[in-house]
Amino acid sequence: MYDTQRGGHNEDKDNPVRLPNTAHTSRPWRIHELTPDFRLEDVWSLPTPGGRDDFSRLVQGIAAGDPAQNPSCAARALWAIRWTAGRLLGWDGPGTGPGASVPSLRDRLPADLRAGPSGPDFGALPFTPLYLLEDEFAAEIANRTMHGVLHLGWVPDGAGGYRGQMAVLVKPNGRLGNAYMAAIAPFRHLIVYPPAIREIGRAWRRQRAGDPRRTTRPARSSTPCTTSTRR
Repeated sequence: MYDTQRGGHNEDKDNPVRLPNTAHTSRPWRIHELTPDFRLEDVWSLPTPGGRDDFSRLVQGIAAGDPAQNPSCAARALWAIRWTAGRLLGWDGPGTGPGASVPSLRDRLPADLRAGPSGPDFGALPFTPLYLLEDEFAAEIANRTMHGVLHLGWVPDGAGGYRGQMAVLVKPNGRLGNAYMAAIAPFRHLIVYPPAIREIGRAWRRQRAGDPRRTTRPARSSTPCTTSTRR
């Protein structure tokens, strides 16, 4: 059973735990100075225990991920529906990305972040990397419904090690954006994020154990499910 309550506890080490907003806002992340007009939607603990220098591996793995490979049939179907709706309604068409429909957050980057590495490009998701530090990474996405930020952090786990933490920040585009975010919230919390986070944990363990399989793209579920990839 997924523990998606804020600050909840479950003995399953890969069980997704949704954290209170203070788990993000209380830390001195650089993203705070860039997003004062964004709202914090979610904060999740990632089951990725590691050492101080392992953060870049987490970022690379998540950037290489593909929602079409989500182990949950329901999640894959939801992604397929979302891409299809976006195509039909023009949410994701030309001129809807950062710097087109909305100003890119790169315009807000201070000189030190602008001069530093932006991080890896995403393979399947339409995120644009913003900056990469030794314990922090941010990428942005924009369409007709919202301007969003995926934030990854590397935080102490209280036992001498570190783990990943993911936050999602959003600036909805008017009434459409607010209605869209409200409509997808239960699906995001119960269907999309939990299986994806569990797979991140399994992939992380495979990688640390030296398993040669891809660490971010799981084999498709054996459960029959009709999906379509984004075009």
